[in-house]
Amino acid sequence: MYAPRVFVSMICALLVFAVATYFIHGSFYTTLLQTLLCLVILQVGYFIGVLVLVAREKKQMRDALAFQKDIPAAPEKSVSETLTPVAHSAKLSDF
Repeated sequence: MYAPRVFVSMICALLVFAVATYFIHGSFYTTLLQTLLCLVILQVGYFIGVLVLVAREKKQMRDALAFQKDIPAAPEKSVSETLTPVAHSAKLSDF
């Protein structure tokens, strides 16, 4: 979910809802209350959607880590095996 796009879509939906509610009821007060209620419902839905996405991602990461634990670890090399010798081309007297 791309947040700015969600918020712009939410505002557009609320504007359409407010205009339709005003034409149906003809009352600014009723339109305001129902639009605010719609806003709360949309925000709760967005929050639940984000929670579901985070929980799904957490589960995928947990499954990936569990899969990696099943793979035998490669033997570790010592520091001396990891380091490679460096050829010295310049002498101190060259400076």
